[in-house]
Amino acid sequence: MDPLIDHVVVDVRDRMEEGARRYRALGFTLTPMGKHSLGSANHLAILGRDYIELLGTDVPGGTLRPDLAGFPIGLNGLVFLARESDKLQAQQQGRGVPVQGVLNFFRPVEYPDGSKANAQFNVVRLDLGAAFDGRMYWCEHLTPEHVWRPEWQDHPNGATGVARVLLSVRDPARQAALFTRIFGPAHMAEGADGRRVLKAGEAVVEFAPRAAVRAELGDAAPDPAGRGDHMALLGLKVRDLAATEAVLRANGVAGVASLPGRLRVPAAEAMNATIDFMA
Repeated sequence: MDPLIDHVVVDVRDRMEEGARRYRALGFTLTPMGKHSLGSANHLAILGRDYIELLGTDVPGGTLRPDLAGFPIGLNGLVFLARESDKLQAQQQGRGVPVQGVLNFFRPVEYPDGSKANAQFNVVRLDLGAAFDGRMYWCEHLTPEHVWRPEWQDHPNGATGVARVLLSVRDPARQAALFTRIFGPAHMAEGADGRRVLKAGEAVVEFAPRAAVRAELGDAAPDPAGRGDHMALLGLKVRDLAATEAVLRANGVAGVASLPGRLRVPAAEAMNATIDFMA
């Protein structure tokens, strides 16, 4: 299937309370904390057809899921939408893509009226280290009605969807080769500065040389924290940039830069993830 971003993951490790506070200050409406059957916890910022996940543990100093323990706080998860996970996994294996078997899990959901349900998922994961220093996988929503709820999709900052994901990488051509094998050549293009650009519906995923990312982000850039190839920036479409700016100012978010067509929040204000709000 064509590449469509399902969600983007910001690891907060054992600083879940701080992560939720910071992202509410950025103007996001967050879901109540959920706890996966896998042993992790999260808050979600549900957008139009995708979302942001704050992922970690709800216990300060608590043990992290083994597959999360090796990653620092920050953007570490790029997740694409899946349907028919068994077929997807077999297809990717046939293309020589190092994917793992289908994993099924759930997360209990409690609604404001007190009713409860289980949000259920299948995921197909790329082997760790096969792409960038982070996690790339596909997510199939078996119960999307327990995720996309109107009361969770209305954000004071006006965010409506993921528009851009920027990765800082040593070899954009290597990344392009892998993602071309995964999705086919029609979705990959070459951009400025030697970067490669994956078209993912209305969003783009850019694999840019590290020097180009440093030049673009400057002091707003995240701390790589030992990562070589890593996710650096998340760009989000908003309805009204002036209204977004008013929310950020009112909530005391520091260091916000007004750039042509966007507002840039430095990584220090967003759990080591640079955020662009885009007109």
